[in-house]
Formats: sequence, C-alpha cells, structure tokens
Amino acid sequence: MEREKGGKLNISGRTVAIAAVFLFLSLLPLLLLGKYNVMCIDDYDYGRRVHDVFLATGSFGASVQEAWRQNMDFYRDWQGTYVSCFLMAMCPMNFRYGLAWVVPILMIGMFAASSFAVGRHILVRWLGCEKRGASLCMILLLFLFYQVIEAPFEGIYWYNGSTHYVLMQSFWFFLLTLLSESVWADKRGRAVLCCAASAVLAVIVGGGNLVTGLQSEILMAFLAGYAIWKKRNKIAYVIIPFLTGTAGFLVNTLAPGNARRGSLDVDEGFGAVKSILLSFYHMAVFAVRWTPLFAVLVWLALLPLLWKMTKASKREFSHPVLVTAGAYCVLSAMFTPTLFAVGMTGLSRVDNIIQMTYYIAALLVTAYWLGYLSHRAIGTQGVGMTAGEIETVQSSDAEAGGAAQAFGVFLERTGCRMSAVCLLLLMAVWLLTADKNTYAGISALRSLAKGEAQTFYAEAMERHALYTDEGLADVVVVPYSAKPALFSFEDLQEDPGNWLNLAVANYYHKNSVKLAGGQKGAD
Repeated sequence: MEREKGGKLNISGRTVAIAAVFLFLSLLPLLLLGKYNVMCIDDYDYGRRVHDVFLATGSFGASVQEAWRQNMDFYRDWQGTYVSCFLMAMCPMNFRYGLAWVVPILMIGMFAASSFAVGRHILVRWLGCEKRGASLCMILLLFLFYQVIEAPFEGIYWYNGSTHYVLMQSFWFFLLTLLSESVWADKRGRAVLCCAASAVLAVIVGGGNLVTGLQSEILMAFLAGYAIWKKRNKIAYVIIPFLTGTAGFLVNTLAPGNARRGSLDVDEGFGAVKSILLSFYHMAVFAVRWTPLFAVLVWLALLPLLWKMTKASKREFSHPVLVTAGAYCVLSAMFTPTLFAVGMTGLSRVDNIIQMTYYIAALLVTAYWLGYLSHRAIGTQGVGMTAGEIETVQSSDAEAGGAAQAFGVFLERTGCRMSAVCLLLLMAVWLLTADKNTYAGISALRSLAKGEAQTFYAEAMERHALYTDEGLADVVVVPYSAKPALFSFEDLQEDPGNWLNLAVANYYHKNSVKLAGGQKGAD
C-alpha cells in the first residue's frame, strides 16, 4: 500500500503481486505435506467397487461406469447426493495408490480460487470497490482462513470428506459468481454464457451436500427477487439456473435412500422450527470461536483499505441493518441441515465451509457499513462542495465530535501506519506462537522439518505392501511411530471387527486387518 496526497491509500499492482506470492508461500508447506498424504477412512468404502473394476479391466471408462452404477445404488439405498457420491467413488487412489498428493492441490486450488472469485466479484460489482483493493482483501482473507482452518485434514487432505463439502462449496462459489455476473453483465453474449454455465453448475451443486444446497437455494431465490425488483430484463438469466438447481436439490432430498437411511440411523434430529432457532444460536457461538486475535488483526489491517474503497464507490449503501441481518440468516441456515438430520453441530468437515463463508460475509458486511458511514458523512455535509471542501468539513466535524467523520479521518490519516502495524503483529503472532501446531502452515512446516511426514509415509507404504501381498489373508500392522499433526484421522484398531478395519479388509479382499496388540493407533 502506498500513500497518495490527502492521506489516501493507493494499491499498486506490485503490492497485489507481492501479497499473492506471500499467500502461495504460506500455502506451500500444506501442499508439500500432501506429498505424504494417504488413502483413509471412507475412501475405502466408497472406492472399493471402482478399485475392483479397475484392477480387473485396467479401463478408466469401465471404472467411470461402475462409479455411476454405485451412485445409483446409493441413491436408492443410502443417500441422495448424486454428484458427491459419484465423485467420491472416483477417488484418485483407486487407480494409483501414490496419487494422494493431488488431493490437497485440488481442494486448496478449487476452494481458494472460488472463494477469491466470489468475494472479489461482490466487492467490485455489488459494493463498487476497485479491483486491486478487492483482490488484496481476498488474498489476506485466504491467508487467514488457511492458517486457522477448523479442520485441515477434513478440508485439505481427506478426499472423501473434502469432496463432499469443500469441493461442492467451491462449485457453489463459482456458480454464485457466474450467476451474479449474468445480472451485472452489459453484453448480452456474456450474460447468456454465464447463465448457461450457471445452469449446469446449479445441477452439480444440487447433487451435493445439503448445507451447500440449502445455501444455494436461499441466495438464488434472493437473486431472482432482486432481478424481478431491479433488473427485469435479466430475470431469465437468474430464473433458469434457479430452476435447474431447485430441480437438482429436489432430486437429492427426495431420494429413496434418504428415507431408508433415516429409518436405520440412530441419531435423531430436532424438528424444523427448533433446528432453525438453534441455528441462530450456534452461529453466534461459532462466530466467537472463529474470531481469534489472528482474525481481528487481519480485519483491522483491512479497515483503512475498505474505508477508502467504499468511500469512493458510487453505490448507495442504504440498508446496512438489512444486509447484516441477511448475512447472519444465510450463515445460520448452514447449521440447520445437521441440526435437523442428526441434532448436532460441530461436524468439522462441515464447519470448514461455514467458517470460510463467515469470513467472506464478515468482510462484506464490514465494507457495507463503512460505505454507509462514509457516504452518510459526505451526503449530509458535502452538497455543492468540492472534494477538498468536503474533506475540510469532515475534518472540522470530526473535531466537533462527529463519530462517523472522526472514524473516517482517523483511518485516512493513519491508514498506512495502522495496516503496517497490524500486519507486523499478525506475522509475529503467526511465527512466534508457542504451540507450532496452532496455525496450519507452521504445523505443516514443522512436520516436514522434523521428519514426521516422511516417517509416517514410509510406514504407510509398508502397510500398503502388506495389504497388496496376495499371500497374506490376515494382515497385522504396527501403529504409526510418527504422524503429522494435520493428519488427524482415525487409525485402525486392535479389533478386526472395527468398521474401519472392515473397510480396509474389504477393499483389499483380506480375511481380516488389525492393529498389533499392546497399543492403539494414533488419532
């Protein structure tokens, strides 16, 4: 950030490029740790049939067909998520065990790109912010998220869990960006293209997890209402994806397998009304949980930039209370499906996508309020004045005690220094925190430097050699002597009847698989 005349902030392309390089470097340890990633948990159950077909035929096409047949079986007997189940069956490790390293590349790549796209789009199109500043905001937000992510393993390394939630949420963020762009696009061809892509993505999102699906239905309905109210010439561009997405969502929720699974599931959810009410409560609880000092420092560092961008915006910022309430309702709705289905929150693979949505929403709501305050100050004091006169009046009003003007003048006068101090404190907290597993990037770097990842992977490959030894019918493996802190998955147990032991045994066609006695596997 560089200083212009009048104390304003200017974002250069070089600043954005440096921030992007820093973000990549902060993610690099997470990606490098992926080299030592392995297949685990539900990957075995969902991938077994495809793995068997590929071993028997060596045909990728035949494997795809088997994945779809399994998907249809699941649809009838277990769950309606017809896109997630198909993708989960197509686990890369079914085709080559050593391909687990592609999982973090895929998940970080898709989620980071889609989060960046939707956040930047809303800042630029809906709030009228300039593009470089919006890009910088999203880069810092992604840095924040990937350092304090609720469940790194479930959101980055575990193929099955991250596909069902992180990948589906990524599709939704891309869909929302395209759908919104079709409303704002000036050229008809661009609007048509965005609408067509949105219609396809809406079917994909409708076949994913219900948390993302419900969120998409709410926001697509909002966009349809906005088009009817404000941009009637764009109604068709919104309605078509809304209809295809709703059709996909209904196909998902009305699947016979959902009812059958519900009859077998011992977990009992709350009623619809109670689930909705509890969702508002839990959103407040998790908002506190997801706003540590690390997040506060990022927020403070961005305040001067957000003030500058929204002050220069031509948008009206007329309804900050409604926008805040709407964002809170959408976030709360993401807790409702699990409360309704199983009567609980805190499923870490679900919390990852809610956490990132919360950070994006918090950024956008903050920007909206700053736009409201800055425009209110100018609108009430600046009629008929030049820009210099407006600034003079704002300064005098601030000295007289005007809250909005005082806040704005403070940000404009100290913006560079405030952002620099907050970013320095952020780096200090990130690098100097006593527990090196607190932040994901530092934890990954620690595991690589100490050799934990390398040792873990060598022992995992020793296990795999036993699993694929056709001369062994009953396999006994030893506990891991080391495991990266981010690889927080459940290990095999001494009991061969444990569900995970059975899943591994079935996948490799063994009579039994168990952990050597004397101690349990690492969690």
